[in-house]
Formats: sequence, C-alpha cells, structure tokens
Amino acid sequence: PAVYYRTVHTEPIQSLNISTVQPFSSTNYFNNIDSSKVPPIFLSARQALYTRYAPKDWHNAQLTNYLASDKICAASARLRSDAIGLAHEKDEQAFKNNFESSRHIAEIINDIEYWESELEKTKDNMKRKIDDVEFIQREVKRLLSETEKPLRIVQENLYEREKRQGIDLVRDNVERELIREVDTIELSQQKLRQMLERLGFQNALNFAGLHELERDVQDKSRARVLDSAAHNIQTTSSGIKFYEGIEYVDNTISVPESWTRYTQENIRRAVAGISQSDELLSATNQLMATIYDDIWSQWNHVNTSLENRLQEEKVAKNKIQSHLEKIRHEIVDVEQTIEFLKKTIADQEAFLQVAQTRLETRNRRPNVEACRDSAMLRLIQEVHDLHAAIADLYGKLRQEENALQLLLRTQSTLEQDLEIKNNSLSIDSEKVMSIRRTFIMGAPEKSLVTSVSFSQPHDLITV
Repeated sequence: PAVYYRTVHTEPIQSLNISTVQPFSSTNYFNNIDSSKVPPIFLSARQALYTRYAPKDWHNAQLTNYLASDKICAASARLRSDAIGLAHEKDEQAFKNNFESSRHIAEIINDIEYWESELEKTKDNMKRKIDDVEFIQREVKRLLSETEKPLRIVQENLYEREKRQGIDLVRDNVERELIREVDTIELSQQKLRQMLERLGFQNALNFAGLHELERDVQDKSRARVLDSAAHNIQTTSSGIKFYEGIEYVDNTISVPESWTRYTQENIRRAVAGISQSDELLSATNQLMATIYDDIWSQWNHVNTSLENRLQEEKVAKNKIQSHLEKIRHEIVDVEQTIEFLKKTIADQEAFLQVAQTRLETRNRRPNVEACRDSAMLRLIQEVHDLHAAIADLYGKLRQEENALQLLLRTQSTLEQDLEIKNNSLSIDSEKVMSIRRTFIMGAPEKSLVTSVSFSQPHDLITV
C-alpha cells in the first residue's frame, strides 16, 4: 500500500487535506530555520533483517529451564512424602472416629434402657381414681355456659370495630383490652373444660397418660433395636455400602435435652394424674371464683378504655374541623395570588413585545445608520430584564400552583379523615358501648364456694 504524507505547516504550498504518494518530494522537508532532524525512513526495516537474540540470552534460557526442572522434581518428591504421611494419618483418624462413634452409640443405648425401665415402672404404677363430684361438675358446666354470653358480646365488639376505616383502624387500647378480654374468657373456658375433664373423665385422662407412656416405651424399644444394630456394624459386616449425601440428611426432631424432657414430662403427667383426684374439690371452688372475678374485672377495663377512646376521637374530630377551615381559607388566598401572578406575567409579556418590536424595527435601519447606539443597548437590556422578570414570575407561579395542589390534597385528606372519625365515633358509641352497659354473666353459687368470698355486688362503671 502507498504511504501517504502531508505537507508541513512551515511551507504550506499544498492544502493539508490533500495526500500524496511522492515521499521524496522537496515540499516534504523542513527548511533551514527548523532545527528538527528527520530520521531515515527505512532504518527500522533494515534492523529487522538481523538476529534479535545474543548467545548469552540462549544460554541463560537453557539454564533457567534446567533450574525449573530441578525445582519441580524436588517439589514432586516432597509432595509424595506428604501424601504418604497424610494417608497414614487419615487411616489412624478413621479408626479413632469409628471407635468414638461406637462408644457414643453404646452410651445412647444405655440411656434408652434406663428410661425404658423408668417408663415401665411408671406404667405399672398408673391407677385410676375417680371422685364423685357430680354437683360441682354441673355447676362448672353452668358457669362454662355463662361465659359464652360476654364472649359473644366482645366478639361482636371486635367485629364492629373492624368496620373502622383508614388510619382509625388502629390497634388502640380498646382493641388491646378487647383482645385481652377474649383471651381471658377463652383461657377461663379452657380451665373449666380441663376441670370438667378432671372431674368426669379421670379414667380417660389416665388412659391418655398410659397411652403416651406405652407409645414412648414402644418408640424407645424400636430405637434401642436400631441403635444396637448400628452398634454391631463393622467394616467386615455384609450389606454395608455407600449412601452419598446421607450426612446432610437430618430428619431429627429433638435434641438430647428435649428427648429427655419429653420422657420426663410423660412420667410427670402420669404421676400427677394419680394424685389429682384428692385436690379436685378445693381446686374447683377456687377456680370458679377466680374466673368470675377475672372476667368481670376485664369487662370494666374495656369499658374504661372505650370511654377514654371516645373522648380522644371527639377531640381529634374537633381539631380536624378547625384545621380544615384554615386550609379552605388558605386555598382561597392562594388562588387569588395565582390570578394576580398570571395578570402580572401578562403585563410583563406586553412590555416584552414592545421592546422586541422596537428592536426589530431599528434593525431595519440602512447602512451606517444601523448604529449600536445607546437606545439599542437600552432596548437589549430591557429585553433581558423582562425575560428575567417573567422567568421569576413563572417560577413563583409554579410554586404557588404546587402549594395549591398540596393544599387541595391536604383538604381532601382532612375531609376523608373527618369522615373516618365520624364513622369511628358512631361505631364506638352506638354499636359497642351501647351493648356493654350491663354485665350479663351470672355468678356461681356461693353455697358451693364457701371458702371463697366474691366481691359482690359488682358496681358497673358509670358510662
């Protein structure tokens, strides 16, 4: 391919955008006043014809290869020695690990045999005791039925309060107290049902405890057989094979502590079931008295919280109405300001049209009369000033419009919040408080709980 050259700037005889294929043209050399020296053109090409490496380089390269070979051989020898040592070490470690695993399995087998023996003793000592407490049992059933009345009311209260809207759908103190009341009643019902089970179905409870003991014994017997089989497996045993990834399979559901605690709990429940019958009468009397007082006390706590919440909602409603009135007045003022700014911008644009028209008219002056005189300079300055003024006014107009939009959104939010507050007041006062003015749960018979004193009469909080 042709080599292209361009003329230098010292003698621009030809245009710089014209290429030439004449490398020896006299126009391509610097003149005498330029002290730069141009190197020969074909010097690099001539140098490429000679050898690039010296004999010393060749010998050094060979020596480097020899040294590298020696180092690699030495490293390989060390690696072989380390590999043999590692193999012996891992072999010893494998024997040690196998011994430790066998020892741990043997310990587990001993633990299983111990607890299996304890479970068998407890199972043999399980006895059935039943006390004839039919009168107390009927009273417990009646009290259990009475708890359904306040439970239905509090559930209806929670259902009605779910109809609150927006931000008022809050977990306030009333809701927390209502939920606590539900928990109190349900916990009381649970205790009463448990007491009924203890009174009427002691045999069933004992049988359930016995069933748990038998199942625990059966599981431990199966586990003991499997652990014994695992303990007897050796490297010479038949049937051993690889199970890839078995070490990552974890189907355990307990740890040693919870495993022991599970059996202890089964034994404890069985022993407790044997001695429960002697304490049923006094426990039943105390339970009924406590349940009645707890439910009545929580009922009053809910009423107090509900009254306080009604006051808060009324105060919030009044504040919203006050702020809404201020917002509406401010919206009117901002709208008037926006109209004033638009009129001012229109006036400024009229002045701008005048100034620009004057400039355009004076630009048609002929020849030397087109003078950049003081009038023209003043008109130009006037145009710049008007542009700046209009830009400032438009910026302020956008700010006012943004403020108006924000005010309108705030107004909408407050109006919506006011509707929400009215809805909440209606729910809490008309649908919740109206059905909580009277406590409708009957107290247990005093003759049955002579050892317990009720704090009657229960005066309801004045609402």
